Amino acid sequence: MRPRQWLKNLLVLAAPGAAGVLLEPAIAGRVGLCFAGFCLVASGGYLVNDARDAPTDRCHPRKRARPVADGRLRASVATVAGAALLAAGLVIGGLADWRVLAVLGAYVALTLAYSAWLRRVPVLDLVTVATFFVIRAVAGGVAAGVPLSKWFLIVASFGSLFIVSAKRAGEHAALGADRATTRPALAAYSLAYLRNVRTLSAGVAVTAYCLWAFDPAAMTGIHPLVELSIIPFLLFVLRYAMLVEEDGDRAPEDLLLGDRGLLAAALTWLVVFGGSVALGP
Repeated sequence: MRPRQWLKNLLVLAAPGAAGVLLEPAIAGRVGLCFAGFCLVASGGYLVNDARDAPTDRCHPRKRARPVADGRLRASVATVAGAALLAAGLVIGGLADWRVLAVLGAYVALTLAYSAWLRRVPVLDLVTVATFFVIRAVAGGVAAGVPLSKWFLIVASFGSLFIVSAKRAGEHAALGADRATTRPALAAYSLAYLRNVRTLSAGVAVTAYCLWAFDPAAMTGIHPLVELSIIPFLLFVLRYAMLVEEDGDRAPEDLLLGDRGLLAAALTWLVVFGGSVALGP
């Protein structure tokens, strides 16, 4: 079920946090249900995916240790448990708001499509995984009733593509000739291509964040101190890009939790940005 990866679901807090409404009881309740729903459907998707991919996972240096791949958990049990978690997550999302249910439903449909087909299609596999991140961020805005700005969507989209392409570049280098067996779409990419995608997406994300932070219209209700948040944001991107060159096969949450520099940049950004929202104009 990979509970460590529930860290990704904190993205549902992004939009309501930026709007300064996260601490309102009614909104906090809906966002909390949204977060719980994503935890359940994400874990359900992992179980279904692991049951389907057990044969290829056994050829992967790290994935071979997963419970289904090494035989500790039967594929049939994983599939049934995964389906139950997917259903439970949708029910919890429905308790928050019908629109949250719709977003979770789209996430589940895309997860199943990715497991069955999209993961094998070059380029679409990168875009799909990046979309998983963006859907989480959008769901938070939907749960809180917060309109999402074009800048928010651009930063979220290209920031997600940066994370995904960086990880794929690390996997490409780590798996070598075995990448065609364990991740078919990866065999279609050259390392130079993945690095170019990583550079392009990082550049767009940072540029859009800077334009957003300096846009008076977009910063209504936020203290000008927010401009300083550009520094830790940029440092995070640069540090992450360096780390994936060294050990890019690790999951993003493992890199974040295992590196003091990344944690420091993330926490500094959170303090500066949160302070900007709290102080107001």
